[in-house]
Amino acid sequence: MVSNGYFKGFFEGHIYKGNLKKTCVPGLNCYSCPGSLGSCPIGSLQATIGSLKYNMAYYTIGLITLFGVIFGRLICGFICPFGLIQDLLYKIPSKKINVNKKVNGVLKYLKYIVLVVFVIILPMFLVDDVGIGSPYFCKLICPAGTLEAGIPLTIMNVSLRGTIGFLFKWKIFILIITILLSIVVYRPFCRYICPLGAIYSLFNPISFYKLNVNKDKCTMCKKCMRKCKLNIEVYKNPNSLECIRCGECAKECSKGAITKGFDLPLIKNNHKRE
Repeated sequence: MVSNGYFKGFFEGHIYKGNLKKTCVPGLNCYSCPGSLGSCPIGSLQATIGSLKYNMAYYTIGLITLFGVIFGRLICGFICPFGLIQDLLYKIPSKKINVNKKVNGVLKYLKYIVLVVFVIILPMFLVDDVGIGSPYFCKLICPAGTLEAGIPLTIMNVSLRGTIGFLFKWKIFILIITILLSIVVYRPFCRYICPLGAIYSLFNPISFYKLNVNKDKCTMCKKCMRKCKLNIEVYKNPNSLECIRCGECAKECSKGAITKGFDLPLIKNNHKRE
C-alpha cells in the first residue's frame, strides 16, 4: 500500500498535494484519498479528456501503456489497492457463488463499455456551459473512490457532512453492493466494471510478464482451470484477457507445466547466441 503512504493525511483530514501527485500510480487509487501519494490513471485520463483545452492525455496514456506492456494484469493481481480489498472480502467465510460460464461470458465485456462510455465519451461530449467535462466514472460509479476518499474525508471534515446529497448516497449504495458481492463472488469489480482492468487486459497477450504452458508436460487434466477463481481454461489460454496473474494455477499443476515470469525477447536471443 505504498501508494497510500501519506499517513499524515488520514490524521489531519486533508489530501497530499505535493509533486508526487503529478505522477500516476499503476493501480486504481483515488486522487482524493487522504493517504494517496499519486494520481489514479483513470482519474487523470478523464480530467484531461474533459479539460477546457480538450487535450489528449498523452502522458497518462503513455504511462498506462508502459505499465501494461511490462506487467499486463499482474497489476490487478498484486498492485491495485482495491483488488486487495476485494481479495480480503472474499476470504470472509460464506457460501461462494460461481458465476455461470455463459453469464460470465457476457458480463466480462461490461468493463469495456464502462471504459468507452464513462471514461472517454461522456467527459469528452457531456460538458458544462464553460466546456469542461466531469470525471463521470469517478463521480457516478467508482466504489474505490467512495471507500478511500469519500468516507474518510466526510468523517474527518465537519464542513463536508453538510454537503451530503443524493450523489454521495448513490455512491455509498454502489460501494455496499460491491462489498456484498465481493464476499460471495471473486473480484466482481475487477471482472466486470473496472475500466483500468479493461485497458490492462488488452496487454495480457503481449506483455513481458506471461504465463506459459509447456505442452509436452501438460496432460490437460484441467486442475488449473478448476483452481482458477476466474474460471479461465489456463491450459488452453494462459494469457487470457481475464487473467490477473495470481499464479494459483502454476502452484496447482503437479507436472510443473505452467510457469510464470518475465518473457523478454532480448534476453532470449542472447541466451540462444550463447
